[in-house]
Amino acid sequence: MLEIIDLPHVNAALNGVTIVCLAGGLYCILNGKRDQHRAWMIAALIVSVAFLASYLTYHFNSGLAKFGGVGLIRPIYFTILIVHILVAAIITPLVPITVYWALTERFPRHKRIARWTWPLWMFVAVSGVVVYVMAIHWFPDPAGPYYGGSHFHE
Repeated sequence: MLEIIDLPHVNAALNGVTIVCLAGGLYCILNGKRDQHRAWMIAALIVSVAFLASYLTYHFNSGLAKFGGVGLIRPIYFTILIVHILVAAIITPLVPITVYWALTERFPRHKRIARWTWPLWMFVAVSGVVVYVMAIHWFPDPAGPYYGGSHFHE
């Protein structure tokens, strides 16, 4: 059974699946496979909604994972994290707008906004995995539950 402490791992996996779905969607539309593109993008949307639910559940119950890195890696991590958060805030309204234009078959508008939405969405998914790996696996907080490769329950 999943516990709150497991959700960062779930979130990273969901981000990974989103990356695959977004890549599949791009490949299909670039190769004229509109129906497959639609299926990949709907899958990306569903997985991203699941991610958001899991992410909010984790943070409402656990706060933020602490970063244990010191030295030069610290400003690098926080720069990645801040840009990730800002771009995530930008795509939050862009994704539904882009989907709306597609579902209402206003493809010129959809295509125009999707040229911005897709790379920003992909950036957020990839940078989310990077932030996860850095904070949970590479540089966990020594006082936190992920230090030493295992977790404990308080």
